[in-house]
Amino acid sequence: MAELAALEDPKTRAVNEKHGDDHGVNLGRLRALAKRLKTQHELATGLWATDDSAARLLALLVCRPKAFTRDELDAMVRAARTPKVHDWLVNYVVKKNPHAEELRLAWSADTDPVVASAGWALTTERVAKKPAGLDLAGLLDVIEAEMKDAPDRLQWAMNHCLAQIGIEHPGHRARAIAIGERLGVLRDYPTPPGCTSPFAPVWITEMVRRREGEPTA
Repeated sequence: MAELAALEDPKTRAVNEKHGDDHGVNLGRLRALAKRLKTQHELATGLWATDDSAARLLALLVCRPKAFTRDELDAMVRAARTPKVHDWLVNYVVKKNPHAEELRLAWSADTDPVVASAGWALTTERVAKKPAGLDLAGLLDVIEAEMKDAPDRLQWAMNHCLAQIGIEHPGHRARAIAIGERLGVLRDYPTPPGCTSPFAPVWITEMVRRREGEPTA
């Protein structure tokens, strides 16, 4: 904790706070610290228990993802209230855990929009990597009905799923683009030069263009 405190930088904190995060540690330095510590699951659980965001981010880098029980992960996602901690927890830990599918189903139906967003993030992963058994048309039905009025973090996760369906599954691409156009979610999102807009129709079209432009092996 003392070492993390020494890495605190007010400018980094100011930037992070604009995105809803509450830590001031440069993530490159945090990753370097984690690389030195290597995997230490007991240390990770202690760091997580501090309720400090920088400590929790470090915990997620040094933990053993498959060691967590379903109930532990459920409690952790409900305690992860800042975007970066939530994002790393889902992507670095939950996705590698054997309970991921069970949690995906439970979280997607949760009344807490932040918890539900974790379920949608896991669904997006399946859309891209393990779509067998998913009802893609049904997912589009839910997105069409609920995304427009969803809270920000849930809306973002649903939009990512919409884009992924359109990118990965040509049979659903036209409908995915049409839903994005009709709802207009993130149409005016400020996008830096050289980056792809998160507005689903643009995102889908650009990613498909890049893939189709790639030479075949």
